[in-house]
Amino acid sequence: MSVFASLVERLADLLQPLFGASAAAAAIILFTALVRLLVHPLSRAAARGQKARTALQPRIAELRRKHARDPEKLQRAVLELHSEAKVSPLSGCLPMLFQMPAFFLLYHLFSGSSAGDLLSHRLLTAPLGGRWADALGDGGPLGGAGLVYAALFALVAAVAFVGYRVNRRALADRPPLPAADEGPQLPGLGAVTRVLPFMSFLTLVTVAVVPLAAALYVVTSTTWSVAERALLYR
Repeated sequence: MSVFASLVERLADLLQPLFGASAAAAAIILFTALVRLLVHPLSRAAARGQKARTALQPRIAELRRKHARDPEKLQRAVLELHSEAKVSPLSGCLPMLFQMPAFFLLYHLFSGSSAGDLLSHRLLTAPLGGRWADALGDGGPLGGAGLVYAALFALVAAVAFVGYRVNRRALADRPPLPAADEGPQLPGLGAVTRVLPFMSFLTLVTVAVVPLAAALYVVTSTTWSVAERALLYR
């Protein structure tokens, strides 16, 4: 944890001439961008996997017709088809899984005493170790820190709306199956499909409950994800 804190401090020192008192916040945003840049090859692979899974839909429809009365056999056949095509149903989860350690590092760093001097850093008037509840108790929603959070919420809402449109478009681009082809699906797949377009809005909840430093990571990463998805799935 101390090594990670030292890395953030060094980045903040480099950005101090440009961002002044908000250099540590800028360092977290830069750190997030670097993490997402490292994960980008996985995101590209996930996009290719999604397109490959879309191309398999006619064959999956045929399997549904063939095994309409045997859900277990249908599930095995679909998994075998993905294996034959060298497409992993879980490939889309890898970019998120590889980002989680960085988020938890920031969360724990700014939730305890190991952050050291970093806890005194701010984004404008909001301390990086504080939460939205702290901002409401210190000046209310229109106080200095409250306005910082208001701006973050507005940014997240705008990004979430764009993300919703992008996800809806990606789902709409999948070839529709005739009603006769609709049959048993992989467990939980229907629920995931319905929830996916709304995932970006969950960032609003995260920003409200985690330290501001972790919230900056989430907001930056979500913004990157929406832009990346719009580019890769166009």
